[in-house]
Amino acid sequence: MRTPQTASELTEFARWSIVGLVTVALFINYVDRGAVPTAAHLIQDELGLSPSQLGVLFSAFFWTYSILQVPIGWIAERYGAHRVMAAGLALWGCATMLVGVAHSFAALVALRLLLGIGESVGFPSAAKLLAVAMPIEKLGIANGIVAAGYQFGPAVGAWGGGLLMAHYGWRGAFWVFGGLSLLWVLPWFWVRLPREAARASGSDAPPLGAILRQRSLWGTALGLFSSNYVFFFVLSWLPYYVVRERGLSTAEMASLTGIAWVVSALASIIAGWVIDRYVRAGHANFAYKSVMVAAHVGTVGCMLCIAFGGQAWALAGIFIYQMLTGAASSGVYAMPQILAGPSASGRWVGIQNACGTFAGAIAPAVTGLLVEETGHFVAAFVTAALVSIAGLVGWVWMVPKLAPLAWPSTGAQGTVVDAVRVAPPL
Repeated sequence: MRTPQTASELTEFARWSIVGLVTVALFINYVDRGAVPTAAHLIQDELGLSPSQLGVLFSAFFWTYSILQVPIGWIAERYGAHRVMAAGLALWGCATMLVGVAHSFAALVALRLLLGIGESVGFPSAAKLLAVAMPIEKLGIANGIVAAGYQFGPAVGAWGGGLLMAHYGWRGAFWVFGGLSLLWVLPWFWVRLPREAARASGSDAPPLGAILRQRSLWGTALGLFSSNYVFFFVLSWLPYYVVRERGLSTAEMASLTGIAWVVSALASIIAGWVIDRYVRAGHANFAYKSVMVAAHVGTVGCMLCIAFGGQAWALAGIFIYQMLTGAASSGVYAMPQILAGPSASGRWVGIQNACGTFAGAIAPAVTGLLVEETGHFVAAFVTAALVSIAGLVGWVWMVPKLAPLAWPSTGAQGTVVDAVRVAPPL
């Protein structure tokens, strides 16, 4: 089978096959990373861990994950995003399986660090692949589908993993999840990608300095940090919270959190489809930013309802938050893909993710300390509400106009022309 030279040579089937397999990869990514939070109360009981140790365990994943985002973005553009994705998935699948044989806090931390190394390839590689394969007017639904994958991941991890753990113990769930993860490599081997995705970027790739000078880059980074603080707080601590503070059983927790993540996944697909309709009508800036404003303002209300409301208000807050974060998820990566374009999306998202996922290292650990100090989750939910406000500054004010950037090019005399915004609006 001939490898396509450019994205324009891809058939529609090939485009959506890439989207589908990237979606499955990130689905697996979130199943595997969410398995430890789902098993937290069982691991705590068996190994005698404190809440602060659980917080460290949740955060350890992000220590390696965040640091590696920038170099992984460069590696994906230099050596091929498809190769990097496959290697990373093989590594994180093995790390997940090994959790099932760990018997100490130190071993669990080491495996969480290894999992972070493997899973660090996910979003920079996915951003590069989608920016190359998909036209701008289809990025909303493409990213919505991919977002549905990583939203369904926690649902399966919480529901399926919770049920497995309730019947067979937490160790067996890690063996199953890790082993099944490795099967993804088989269909990925047969995918034929455009040469610009499978090999190093060409001479049109902008220098790193030009990317770093973009105000919009730091806006998307701040926006993602804000979104991710709440997201990873909920991903890491929601199963523990509903069991310990709201009195649900392990099986009830699995069903509740699983359904909540399904709601989020469906919202991401619907929002991506709606956004693309506005993009085709020339209103990309309005569409993406409106969704971001609604998501961050709504998240503040949801966190406060969960913190101070009764059981019914807390459950409503959980589900509404999941709907809002799902709706915003397509824009989290479509916006930088539009701004950066195919030649820079891998590095842009790598830098954005390095800043944004640092929240994953902070939120679980801070929450563990707050819970240990106060004995309750109220302060943790209030903190999440305050952090959510910062996202409005990043997504709306620091990204002045959502449109593709024309990157610097080297002229005949070797001079670099500054990046300017492309005139045609989206």
